[in-house]
Amino acid sequence: MAEETNKNEAGDNSKAEKAKAPAAKAKKEKPPALEDKPFEEFVRQHYVPALQKAIAGEGVEDLQLDFAKQKISVPGYEKAEECWQVAGGFQNGLRHFNVYFPDEDIKGKKAFSCNEGKTPSTLESFLIDERRITLDLMVFGVVQRLNGQKWLGRN
Repeated sequence: MAEETNKNEAGDNSKAEKAKAPAAKAKKEKPPALEDKPFEEFVRQHYVPALQKAIAGEGVEDLQLDFAKQKISVPGYEKAEECWQVAGGFQNGLRHFNVYFPDEDIKGKKAFSCNEGKTPSTLESFLIDERRITLDLMVFGVVQRLNGQKWLGRN
């Protein structure tokens, strides 16, 4: 019986050591997601370059992107406050689009407009049904929208 007790104690000790082993390994903390960075930093350092690369990958060679706080240039919004916008243009300025961020937050309201050589006439909601907004989703949304206009590739 003494032998059984010693075996149980030895078994308990090895179990205790095994339990301590995972706790001893410190879990590596994940760096914060890109989307959790401050709004301006995220857009300037990540979104604009990723959007530039994605649209260039669709064959657009003269894309100009700008990120600025300015008035919305859609009729009916003349009295609205300025908001952050990513403005893009290509084909010597003939094709132009804007992604608007009225809440200064990528997870907040977003809008889109595009025009072909004229003032945009419609302001569309943009990525409103998405639960989780990611960099890839934001880039994909613009590329998809421009593709819907038949502005990219060989449409």
